Amino acid sequence: MLKEKAGALAGQIWEALNGTEGLTQKQIKKAAKMKADKDFFLGLGWLLREEKVATSEAGGEIFVKLV
Repeated sequence: MLKEKAGALAGQIWEALNGTEGLTQKQIKKAAKMKADKDFFLGLGWLLREEKVATSEAGGEIFVKLV
């Protein structure tokens, strides 16, 4: 069941990032209507494993963009 949730959260993050040059963690959580950091990191981990996103740190916050 957690695997399905991770996939769904990854889809929400991907949709939030699609059409942008990248967003911060806070911007992604707002666009994807995520409340918990653990949901963000679960979905982000999925996308990182699939090599769909690249991350960096910007101003002390995680910055994510599609590759």
